[in-house]
Amino acid sequence: MKACIYSLGCRVNIYESEYVEALLKSNGFEIVDFNSGDASIYIINTCSVTNEADRKSRQIINRAKRNNPDAIVVVMGCYSQVNSDKIDADIVIGNRDKSKIVELINETIENRNKIKKIYNLRDEAIFEDMSISKFDNHTRAFVKIQDGCNAFCSYCIIPYTRGRIRSKKEDDVVKEVTNLVNNGYKEIVLTGIHTGKYGMDLENTNLEKLLRRLVKIKGLYRLRLSSIEINEVTDGILDILKDNKVISSHFHIPIQSGCDKILKSMNRCYDIDYFINRINKIKSIRSDMSITTDLIVGFPGESDEDFNITLNTLDKIGFTKIHVFPYSKRDNTKASKMPNQIDNSIKKKRVRVVLDKSLEYENTYYKKFIGTIMDGVSEVRGDGKVVVHTSNFIPVNVASDVLNNVIVKVKIVRVDNNLIYGEVV
Repeated sequence: MKACIYSLGCRVNIYESEYVEALLKSNGFEIVDFNSGDASIYIINTCSVTNEADRKSRQIINRAKRNNPDAIVVVMGCYSQVNSDKIDADIVIGNRDKSKIVELINETIENRNKIKKIYNLRDEAIFEDMSISKFDNHTRAFVKIQDGCNAFCSYCIIPYTRGRIRSKKEDDVVKEVTNLVNNGYKEIVLTGIHTGKYGMDLENTNLEKLLRRLVKIKGLYRLRLSSIEINEVTDGILDILKDNKVISSHFHIPIQSGCDKILKSMNRCYDIDYFINRINKIKSIRSDMSITTDLIVGFPGESDEDFNITLNTLDKIGFTKIHVFPYSKRDNTKASKMPNQIDNSIKKKRVRVVLDKSLEYENTYYKKFIGTIMDGVSEVRGDGKVVVHTSNFIPVNVASDVLNNVIVKVKIVRVDNNLIYGEVV
């Protein structure tokens, strides 16, 4: 039986989709391209972080039905977790029971019935364990170590779609990473919904303790964190960064706003002085450190003055790159009920301003390394081009017959429109 998977959203979703794909293969399913119209099972792993994510999820669900009207359509993930009543599909689950996808499909085929299973994840205490030993078409391997979020930022729907914090057992994480390294993966990315809170639901562990074990795994070349909050970059984690080159020279640390007034409205647990001081401490440990971030513009009540304060803050910090999003009104969040909602036209203008600033930051950061020799992991892409990803996550394009997934040294020779070119040395 032929099946296909379409994954929207974050790296956690990508990991879970990879797991589902491996599960299907091990049970005799043939994986085909989503757009081929050849599948009898269509699985959509949805996202709901913004209104645009909701729209894309609906669009892909409808495309699956058009591709093959007779196929079984499975919808799972964040959009279905909070919008199951709006979805017409054969199987609808949220962010639980993804590991049971094969038995749910078999039940639907056997009984010719539709299945809808949505749980209240705020009551969920058990981490739905998944483990992957091989990633198709990836040189970096992802390991999901944590799920859920208890932060309740005023704009965010994720605590409702993902539920409370649950963590994978420390020994299980170490075992999974070890297996991936033994299978040839040089670089591992730890991912989760609120990665920095790893272990808060377990006894005698946290992210720092986990990292100290992982960096000792024989053969592990590089370890990355997909994202971490500024107040979770502890002094202990900085000590690991200082003492061990396995930890990458790149952190993705969301700031969300550069204005204290807006941060308070967002229910973010830091102020700008704290953020800047911690960033400076990180950079004092590694001068080549790349810090990327997420930023929301047009949050309710954000005046032109507040936005200008944010722009000034961005200049002070010196991010490498900014992922900027217009505020998206999510039902049942505190921000959705706040006065002074910002017009969409203003949001779009602010997004453009920040994007231009981000391009300038990237260009400045990359050009600092012209003439520098760095090492990284090679990735041969579908078109045959080779990119080497350095520790500080610079994607260096090289004209060379380098094999995929090997460690090579490159010299950065030029930067052209934020494309970085180098040569293997």
